[in-house]
Amino acid sequence: MTEKYTWLHIGLGSFHRAHQAWYLHRLIAGGDTRWHIAAGNIRNDAEHVVQALAAQKGRYVLETVSPEGERDYEEIASIQTLIPWQADLQPLIAEGANPQTRVIAFTVTEGGYYLDTSHRLDVANADLTSDIQGGCKTIYGTIARMLEARMANGAGPVTLLNCDNVRHNGERFHDGLVEFLTLSGKQRVIDWLSANATCPNTMVDRITPRPAADLPARIKARTGIDDNAPVMGERFIQWVVEDNFRDVRPALETVGVELVGSVIPYEEAKIRILNASHSCIAWAGTLVGQQYIHESTLTEFIYKIADRYVTEDVIPCLGDNGIDLPAYRDVVLKRFTNPWIQDTNQRVAADGFSKIPAMIAPTLRECYQRGARPDATAMLPALFYVYMEQWHHGKLPYEYQDGILNASAVHAMFEADDPIARYASDTALFGDLAGREDFAALLREKIADVYALIN
Repeated sequence: MTEKYTWLHIGLGSFHRAHQAWYLHRLIAGGDTRWHIAAGNIRNDAEHVVQALAAQKGRYVLETVSPEGERDYEEIASIQTLIPWQADLQPLIAEGANPQTRVIAFTVTEGGYYLDTSHRLDVANADLTSDIQGGCKTIYGTIARMLEARMANGAGPVTLLNCDNVRHNGERFHDGLVEFLTLSGKQRVIDWLSANATCPNTMVDRITPRPAADLPARIKARTGIDDNAPVMGERFIQWVVEDNFRDVRPALETVGVELVGSVIPYEEAKIRILNASHSCIAWAGTLVGQQYIHESTLTEFIYKIADRYVTEDVIPCLGDNGIDLPAYRDVVLKRFTNPWIQDTNQRVAADGFSKIPAMIAPTLRECYQRGARPDATAMLPALFYVYMEQWHHGKLPYEYQDGILNASAVHAMFEADDPIARYASDTALFGDLAGREDFAALLREKIADVYALIN
């Protein structure tokens, strides 16, 4: 009898269901039924989706759409166990401790790792502090509980797989987890982790907006399926994974996953070219009253900001890394013009206080290191400054969402005598650039340029 394995996923959001679950579904559809997904959440803010999926036995329809408007529909059946949320996360932890569970993957967004610019834990965070005392509100507290339970019942080795846009994401998660366990006084778990688990780096990519209100009706008309938990995404999809699983793994290479020795070239290109440009476009589009990514990308001055940023600063920084970077830039910006995705500036503009240090500051820093003034890149934090100034005045057309937003500190910055000086000296955002007078002068100049463009 063929052994069955569980892929546990923490963070049952649209992205997981349009990305990792799609690949596992293709594996099952191709006849490899050894693996299935169990999924649940650390927070209870999406429990209506879990309940809807449970009522549908985990099945749901994925709609994909090309920039030309060609739509495809596929019913995904890889999520076969839905884990209900409860305050102590016991059902989720029990699944993580099950010997059948050999991969524990997670999508908790960049802010969910609570890392500062030195890649250390932000121990001032209340949820993290609570977890160090034994709680389970964060990915670290949750995984720590799972590992302790695996140790207790002899569940055996496991792969911990980060599926978020964090640079060197597997390494960063591993180091954060070890730091967390050290602060929690759990040396036995650290020793077990070293011997029994790996944390491969990954790069994930598929633009996945919040499902449109008319999506269920469109699915019903095209497929005849009544679906209360559908998802939609662009046709493009990519998943690059470091082939460093601790034990058994699905045969992901048979369904288009790139299993590689090093994810770094793909990761750097994606984070700097796609993710940073995406946020830049969302901030700029919001400032001129636009709702959707495609209309903002098709706005000439916004397109030029993104294109110049990649062409003048990112490509020279990345150098010859084995990827055709100009072609990748063009593909990315083309993807952003897809009008059928209806991806909102609100979704993409989120979490700026995590994105600037992770996605934008490295290019600023490397430009200075090679003797270049990062004019094009500096437009991105300048846009975010003006965007947050609008937030400060209550003028954004939607609620800004940011997992690490310190609202009182941001309001205090804009109420200071020289807000730009305060912004430029923020080490959490800019690291060692924060003390440079030339960097502060550059930001001041670019913020003035933003005002000129949007007024």
